[in-house]
Amino acid sequence: MGLTFNPMNTKTAEISFDVEKIRKDFPILQREINGNPLVYFDNAATSQTPQQVIDVIVNYYSNYNANIHRGVHYLSQVATDKYEQARETIRAHFNAAHVHEIILTSGTTHSINLVASGFSTMLEKGDEIIVSALEHHSNIVPWQMLCEKTGAELKVIPMTSLGELSFEEYAKLLSDRTKLVVVNHVSNALGTINPIEKIIKKAHEVGAAVLIDGAQAAPHIKADVQALDVDFYTMSAHKVCGPTGVGMLYGKEEWLTKLPPYQGGGEMIDQVSFEKTTYAGLPHKFEAGTPNICGGIAFGAALDYMNGIGFDQIAAYEEKLLHYATDKLLEIDGVKIIGTSKQKTAVISFNIHGVHPYDMGTIMDKLGIAVRTGHHCAQPIMDYYHVPGTIRASFSFYNTKEEIDLFIKAVNKAKMMLS
Repeated sequence: MGLTFNPMNTKTAEISFDVEKIRKDFPILQREINGNPLVYFDNAATSQTPQQVIDVIVNYYSNYNANIHRGVHYLSQVATDKYEQARETIRAHFNAAHVHEIILTSGTTHSINLVASGFSTMLEKGDEIIVSALEHHSNIVPWQMLCEKTGAELKVIPMTSLGELSFEEYAKLLSDRTKLVVVNHVSNALGTINPIEKIIKKAHEVGAAVLIDGAQAAPHIKADVQALDVDFYTMSAHKVCGPTGVGMLYGKEEWLTKLPPYQGGGEMIDQVSFEKTTYAGLPHKFEAGTPNICGGIAFGAALDYMNGIGFDQIAAYEEKLLHYATDKLLEIDGVKIIGTSKQKTAVISFNIHGVHPYDMGTIMDKLGIAVRTGHHCAQPIMDYYHVPGTIRASFSFYNTKEEIDLFIKAVNKAKMMLS
């Protein structure tokens, strides 16, 4: 899985993939910044939104804005149907066995915290949770809080200088005390694709559940949750050309049935009295209150848009961008790429000797180049490499080699100004 592809299919992908046509779907790509054409290389933070998805958002508020599931009137029924159709689109995309295994949340962080909250009733002192050294803070802090609350112990899978996880050390950490393993599918800071199939299988051998943070994988990899046999999988719509404020938690039916509700309120109940309340079935048990209705509908539209292009085509094209940019960067004296795993998505984290990442990013912004600088909410990774942060360029299927050329020129100019 990931940005590796069959070379036999390369020619077909090139013929069917028209990046200039795709770029016309994204109004923001026509913008100028400080008189320069926008080069948007911050896709790992959030992707841009095509007109097709923008139209869905406008159509919702223009024609059928209403609350869902409760109303008998026409607008409510239309909105409910569209929202549940989007849930089915998400189910099909990830190949979940049941539509009620798809919980719509506000995003990956919400999804992770929902599971962490549920496990607070299942853990006791002496139990263990395993996380990896490659995690985003949102897949570290909730588990630290859970361990503080329950007395469980947090174990960490170490990383190597390539930015990969040590599977040998991971296997040593597993025991009958391991209750949960939480690992990202792709590192947001380095682009490393983790071997989650092997990680999941090994965890199940000791009876542990597995949560995969798929936020960074989702734009590049079409995960099949049944084939992976994963217990929980999380992601956010704004990484896949959708809106912010909406995301997904996939959970196996048996696990979602075990977990208690995360929040109380409307929609997640069956019957309420002052003596006793009973809860609704899945998925509504975890969806208290009025959801981001428009966001959920647009989430489905975004997945339809990306599937219309094709994830194999996206992977093949982004692989070319990654190699092209990597080769060009390494021609610049003083550049050091942080994270050199053979299995990567289209992300490059790098530094230039003697130049602070923030200063580099500030000058590049003046030239119209949008990159991310800092620790990328992954401070343990930066601590491992003994750097304050990196410059991160992250590419998407609507980026071009010509934009990479502009990016390289900006890096050279900023380096000259700062050296």
